[in-house]
Amino acid sequence: MTTPRRTVLRLRRLPAALIALVCASTATACTSGDERPQVVVTTNILGDITREVVGDEADVTVLMKPDADPHSFGLSAVQAAELEHADLVVYNGLGLEENVLRHVEAAHESGVTTFETGRAVDPLTFRKQADGGPEEEAGQPDPHFWTDPDRVRRAAGLIADQVIENVDGVDEEAVRDNAARYDAQLADLTTWMEKSFDGIPEDRRALVTNHHVFGYLADRFGFRVIGAVVPSGTTLASPSSSDLRSLTEAMREAGVRTVFADSSRPTRLAEVLRTELGGEVRVVELYSESLTGEGGGADTYLRMMRANTEAVTDGLTTG
Repeated sequence: MTTPRRTVLRLRRLPAALIALVCASTATACTSGDERPQVVVTTNILGDITREVVGDEADVTVLMKPDADPHSFGLSAVQAAELEHADLVVYNGLGLEENVLRHVEAAHESGVTTFETGRAVDPLTFRKQADGGPEEEAGQPDPHFWTDPDRVRRAAGLIADQVIENVDGVDEEAVRDNAARYDAQLADLTTWMEKSFDGIPEDRRALVTNHHVFGYLADRFGFRVIGAVVPSGTTLASPSSSDLRSLTEAMREAGVRTVFADSSRPTRLAEVLRTELGGEVRVVELYSESLTGEGGGADTYLRMMRANTEAVTDGLTTG
């Protein structure tokens, strides 16, 4: 009987002297594929998308906890080991998981198949905004592709392809059916978002956020990105007084008084603008880079995007 690919990969990582012991001490480890296939996903947004596609065909482990920051979350030793024992690793890439990418690279070097989703969906690049930033990142790929549901449709289809090609033991027809069902839900989401955003007057279709995360949404649905409190694509950066000054000048020129802040991050930086602008600034919370726990308002990608669409529409049409 052919040795399963996943078992072969694991054996390659063991010292030669241990291989015989592994095979001798487990009745079927070297002769059967009874173990459930394992797909490991770095971020919880991609984790939800992958689970929709995989269904019951494999175990999907998501490394990033709910309400975490993809730029700063790290791995335990157990989680790092899970990466190296996976059949497939799905990650966002384009620099998003800043503290995890080295572990993904190590898994790839040890023989694990890895899939960089962001690079496969025609990524946009950061653009220099009216607030002056992101200066250092201008021209670099923007990792936040999930704010465009059409790109998520493409990502889901590509993840299905990766699962079928690289994960032994899955039922191809079941995975294709899962992907088709989810694709229809994503198509409905896009249509609903378009109708919702159509109610925002053209002169109000302007976004100011905590950091530059909604470039894909702006590109897909026709918004202007005025700037960000943190003029960077990562939450690990900090604003300077000149950054805030540039942003407030851009907001005055555009007539913008609404700032969208990530619900998992403190709003203190956004609220500073109230003082800088010398008047009331409305701070509206969005779920931008992480899903919530179950029942938290954005515990799936679909619910996150619907909640954000409602918040953006309300924030730009009222007050």
